[in-house]
Amino acid sequence: MWPPSFDFSVFSTSLLTSSLILLIALLVLRALVARLLRQKISSIELRRRWLVQSNNAFVLLLLLGLVFIWGEELRTLALSVVAIAVAFVVATKELILCVMGSILKTGARSFKVGDRIQIKDFRGDVIDQNLLATTILEVGPGKLTHQRTGRMTVIPNSLFVAEPVINESFTSDYILHVFTVPYPREADWPQAQKALLQSAMRHTAPYLDEVRNYMQRISLSRGLDVPSVEPRVTIQVPDAEQIHLVVRIPTKTQQRNQIEQAILSDVLIGEQALQDDTTANN
Repeated sequence: MWPPSFDFSVFSTSLLTSSLILLIALLVLRALVARLLRQKISSIELRRRWLVQSNNAFVLLLLLGLVFIWGEELRTLALSVVAIAVAFVVATKELILCVMGSILKTGARSFKVGDRIQIKDFRGDVIDQNLLATTILEVGPGKLTHQRTGRMTVIPNSLFVAEPVINESFTSDYILHVFTVPYPREADWPQAQKALLQSAMRHTAPYLDEVRNYMQRISLSRGLDVPSVEPRVTIQVPDAEQIHLVVRIPTKTQQRNQIEQAILSDVLIGEQALQDDTTANN
């Protein structure tokens, strides 16, 4: 009624019988060899050495015989184990990638708690990290603002395996902050460039020497060239209709947004006042 089960039972019984016969044969052979060695070798040291070697040889023969007898079953078992392992890896692929991402960012020392990072479209301050995920407080909106939105983002560590990470707090205490001010081509952008530089110099003058010393220490400890920390305003021409004034200033990490807003307010309020005076005179 159940031929598959019956055949399997008969097959297993045959394998067990073969294994038992092999074991008995080797035990008998071992006993005969040991008896022969005791009779033929008079030296105790030499006899002990041959007895140990013969025992090891019989154990090896037993293992080889069992592998030969049970080879098909062992192959089936190995295939089953491999199939289970593959299924486990497929089922837990994301978790494995998260663990690998955690190992990668820890080994590379990409960032630490308190740093401001950006990966893909996620940008914010790191407040927690564990084996599976990294938690940030979102900063935005966009990539050019530096105020928190009040939202928390949990990033799976698997992203760190394939995506580059931007650390905006690499130098910790002080950073070189960059922002862009666009102007129409026909506007008086040279005057705006001058006003931006003057405002930047005025706001950064109280701690400029401190920033210079700090950057020098960082450069020496990491084997880098010492960057210039003086405020600067450079020009970019993204298209024929616009001029971009790129402002770079040294600032404390926590004050980048305040300094940027103060400089923009100085320049834009000055421009508005100048326009009002021109209109009044006309």
